[in-house]
Amino acid sequence: MSKKKKSDKPKLHKELEGFSISVNEFGEIKSTFPIDKLNEFLNEKTDDKKLKDKRPPKKSS
Repeated sequence: MSKKKKSDKPKLHKELEGFSISVNEFGEIKSTFPIDKLNEFLNEKTDDKKLKDKRPPKKSS
């Protein structure tokens, strides 16, 4: 089993390149992306079965 170095970064979707998130000593979430941009990405790229009937249908491009 290979051990990962601490400097190894996870693979990310190309639209999230440069994204980093951490929790500071006060329990606050710190991110390199604005929360609105993250929410927009998640709303476009994910399909939650529990919310399927509650979201408007996706527009096809």
